[in-house]
Amino acid sequence: MLFGTTVRCDLLAMNINKIALLFGVLLLLSSVGEIRVRASIHEYTNESFTPRFNSFFFHGGSEGLYASKNLDPPKTVPTDDNGKPLNGNSFIRFESITFKRPKEIAEKQNEMQQSTGVVEALIVEVKDSDKIGRAYMNSNAICCNPTLSKEGFCKVGEVIIREDPENPGWPKRLQTSFEGNSEEAKMELQTIYINKTGMYYLYFVVCDPELKGTKITGRTVWRNPEGYLPGKMAPLMTFYGLMSLAYLVLGLLWFLRFVQHWKDIIQLHYQITAVISLGMCEMALWYFEYANLNATGSRPFGITLWAVTFSAIKKTFSRLLLLVVSMGYGVTRPTLGGITAKVVLLGFVYFLASEALELVEHLGNINDLSGKARLYLVLPVALLDAFFIVWIFSSLSKTLEKLQIRRSMAKLELYRKFTNALAVSVLLSVAWIGYELYFNASDPLSELWRRAWIITAFWTLLAFTLLVFICILLSPSHNPTRYAYETGDDDEEGLSLTGVGVIAAGELGSKVDRKDHVFGLAVEDLEEDKRE
Repeated sequence: MLFGTTVRCDLLAMNINKIALLFGVLLLLSSVGEIRVRASIHEYTNESFTPRFNSFFFHGGSEGLYASKNLDPPKTVPTDDNGKPLNGNSFIRFESITFKRPKEIAEKQNEMQQSTGVVEALIVEVKDSDKIGRAYMNSNAICCNPTLSKEGFCKVGEVIIREDPENPGWPKRLQTSFEGNSEEAKMELQTIYINKTGMYYLYFVVCDPELKGTKITGRTVWRNPEGYLPGKMAPLMTFYGLMSLAYLVLGLLWFLRFVQHWKDIIQLHYQITAVISLGMCEMALWYFEYANLNATGSRPFGITLWAVTFSAIKKTFSRLLLLVVSMGYGVTRPTLGGITAKVVLLGFVYFLASEALELVEHLGNINDLSGKARLYLVLPVALLDAFFIVWIFSSLSKTLEKLQIRRSMAKLELYRKFTNALAVSVLLSVAWIGYELYFNASDPLSELWRRAWIITAFWTLLAFTLLVFICILLSPSHNPTRYAYETGDDDEEGLSLTGVGVIAAGELGSKVDRKDHVFGLAVEDLEEDKRE
């Protein structure tokens, strides 16, 4: 039986590094392709239009929006914050949108001419994307040309649009004209109500080649019926609220166990307590951050900064906890010895990298970053995660081998369960990373936006589940020595190695004053027992 157990542990130890390396590579791929966070208020600051086919366009944003609960929203457009009909309505509002063309182009225009250039704002539901531009005659053209104009498909200087017969007026077109030789054209304050649930894209398009170099400034406000949270993020507010309660329950149960066996607490229990506390604060802060964003449409710097910081600290502590447990800290070794500095340095570097990435994603606008710039932010965190995984499994392999040599059966059983839990989490992570890569690759236009929140929620739920298992495995008890380090652990459970003679000596030892542990018996003690 013991031989069979040893063989299984040896096979697991041999394959553990391969699993860790595979998981690290998949984690890197997943991190590079993860879903980007979008805000509900899109700011434009002197942004440029990009040439595309026979047009210049600017992507103004995209979000999943639910249909308005009020089927007949008011037709009047409010001009101040107090009069805006918000409750139950889903809309896109254009605020302070200004287009500015180059001065030399404006000076060439006729001062008396009413319209000397047009900029169009297009709101398109993703399923209607084939109704824009190239849908006609299999052409790549976005703007109408004289040939198509003669056939009556469109007007020269405008975007080619084929309206949806089932939803008249969509895709939505809003036009803003430059007057005379003016350099600027201001878009009227407009609110477009959404009566159909879907993923909506906003584009600003210029068809006139003379308007090359035009810039856009202003903002658009996107709102769902229940608040300003984008459709992808709205379910996460409820999820973080439930996770806050889950951490609270776990914390209360752990505290009760902690108090019940406070005399038998070891250092490892304090570290687990810290991770639970950090997780509780992290979930609560994210819930309040999302609640505030849902109510106001903007991220408060203070709450977001605290949420990001607690998230980075908790991630760092969680990884360090797994690492030191895998090394056998408090179980097979009293301290980390000479590698303490390396562990602390790795944790510090990981915290800085994670904090930087989280700050940019939640306080900045990640959509404005190029692919290379984003890669520079994600790559350090992904590589450090992979390094953590390899080091954890490598240390776990050595700890298992050490426990086998010592014949520490109780601790070997504990670490076997811990290894199985990590193995299951690795398998689930690999499977989920594969699903996430498939999800992102098969849905480039975010048509499945209502499922996107599950990607983020899974990792939070997996981390919580693993923490619960560790709490059960290493919970405080009246007998902490079943897994705590003791002096002389190298000879632990020596009974199975010394034979019947030591067992007999142990029985005789009850008649005289001697040490409690069998492995503390000396040869002189045995001889004295025989004489008696």
